[in-house]
Amino acid sequence: PVVLPAGIAQLPVVLRMPQMPQITKPARRVYVGGLPAVVDEARIATFFNHAMAVIEGNTYGQGGDAVVSVFIDHAKNYAFVEMRSVEEASNAMALDGIIFEGSQVRIRRPSNYNPEHAMLFGSSQPSPSLRLDKVGLVYRAHADGPDRIFIGGLPYEWGDAEVRQLLEPFGALRALDIVKDSYTRKSKGYGFAVYENPASTDAACAALNQKPLEGKILRVHRATNSSGNPALVLLPQSSELGTRVVCLCNAVSEEMLRDEKEYAEIIEDMKEECGKYGPLVSVEIPRGDGAPGLGKVFLEYKDLVSALKARHGLQGRSFDKRTVQATYYPEDKFSAKDY
Repeated sequence: PVVLPAGIAQLPVVLRMPQMPQITKPARRVYVGGLPAVVDEARIATFFNHAMAVIEGNTYGQGGDAVVSVFIDHAKNYAFVEMRSVEEASNAMALDGIIFEGSQVRIRRPSNYNPEHAMLFGSSQPSPSLRLDKVGLVYRAHADGPDRIFIGGLPYEWGDAEVRQLLEPFGALRALDIVKDSYTRKSKGYGFAVYENPASTDAACAALNQKPLEGKILRVHRATNSSGNPALVLLPQSSELGTRVVCLCNAVSEEMLRDEKEYAEIIEDMKEECGKYGPLVSVEIPRGDGAPGLGKVFLEYKDLVSALKARHGLQGRSFDKRTVQATYYPEDKFSAKDY
């Protein structure tokens, strides 16, 4: 885990960064509202540093953390987060709607933000190349307004035809976009749709939301977020900052683990493939009749950023024709071998 410098619990928190020019400060700060009731500056700084790294939103120099300081108003559950550069503050604006410790937070410009002044020092808009999908957000420049719907909880093996059969009883579709893994081109289990007749939207949401489907629960609702901006969509239960341990289900079978040589090969394959997301500390694959966690693969990463990348990169991937489910696993349970 990231260790922040001493003094992190002070108000405001001043991290040991090069002195930033005060003239750009209003353009380098973002307002973060809707925070959990109990929170501290260290957790906010860590969260935004990880999120900015994962979405590739850091633009200041070579590496390092994006957050310079955090100031919290505990009475009103909001904070001001100061970034190193104007561009990084603009990129942070794209995180509006992200889940922080169970709360969906609002990210806005501070009241003293002057867009004309800010443009003298850097871009006032988020970069279009941000990897928002890595933290469970999707940026859509071509969003189709308030009647665009999000469909989550779809079976991974479903294609456009199956999703159309699910949606078209409520009306003809004008557009359907199933989000696919860039590596495997297989469905990630969610997508977006627009009906020809807007009246069909509410009917579909009411009938399909929370409906059981092949062992999963459908989530169907309008794709606009809390700010009313249809270009930024929150993916349910996917943007929580997790742990350094990722658990893979349905990646291996009991039969594959019985042979000593094959078991060793699986370990090496997992290290090679899953190590692409970041440095691994260990790979654990329980085996033996009745062993706890049998059939699961546990990946312990050196840092949270690598685990975040692995969780989103491995979800829905295929190993030996198996569709993998990737979830975060509590670090204390992993350390205790409580599988």
